Amino acid sequence: MVSEISIRDVKIGGNRPLVLIAGPCVIENELATLRAAERLMTICNAVGMPLVFKASYDKANRTAVTSFRGVGVKEGLRILGKVRESLEIPVLSDVHSIEQVQPAAEVLDVMQIPAFLCRQTDLVVAVAKTGKVVNVKKGQFLAPWDMENAVGKAVSTGNERIILTERGASFGYNNLVVDMRSFPIMRRTGFPVVFDATHSVQLPGGLGGASGGQREFVEYLARAAVATCIDGVFMEVHENPDKALCDGPNSIKLDDLADLLKQLKSIDAIVKRI
Repeated sequence: MVSEISIRDVKIGGNRPLVLIAGPCVIENELATLRAAERLMTICNAVGMPLVFKASYDKANRTAVTSFRGVGVKEGLRILGKVRESLEIPVLSDVHSIEQVQPAAEVLDVMQIPAFLCRQTDLVVAVAKTGKVVNVKKGQFLAPWDMENAVGKAVSTGNERIILTERGASFGYNNLVVDMRSFPIMRRTGFPVVFDATHSVQLPGGLGGASGGQREFVEYLARAAVATCIDGVFMEVHENPDKALCDGPNSIKLDDLADLLKQLKSIDAIVKRI
């Protein structure tokens, strides 16, 4: 049985209905971030799906040194704090270094270990020690059963508020594939599992100086993943993905989100018999 975890008023795991973790890839500015959060909240309230808002204050793993990384730790956390308090929704962001852990823990409800850093023992342990919910993204280079080791590192601190996220596995160069077997395998750890539907259609470094993506396939992979009885779906969304400063090619347009969420909610209700 998968454990149930509380993220403020949001419950994920157990046999709870599907949770959405969504937001723009990176904080571009305060106004756009608040606008995206408000629209997401309105959409999720209408559909009846719990929401955790996601946006990165710093993307330390961009393809090129000239790529936009965000507004920085201090300003980014201030904006996320404003989203959290003004809209009363939980917030999530990536933590890339031990130095970021303490200030991030003062604001975030969920602290995310990026996929490339999921084997970094000191970082995983430091984040888990805060007692916050820890979302560990599975590295593109790991087998799903290897995530038991990441879980062991977090649990060693006494923190059992853990979520695991699948975001695709490297397949040759500049491509990812999703093995649907990974979802039940990772759920055997006893912790909730989330599918990152938008990063899984990313083409890492596919544009040379930036990553490409195939957002037209997000809906297909998302429906298939939800049918395996996962606990949440992670999506990067933007009001105009073609103008996004980060991960636009694999982001979902906000206008298209509601219809997809309705489909996912229906599938989730069938497989969980709720």
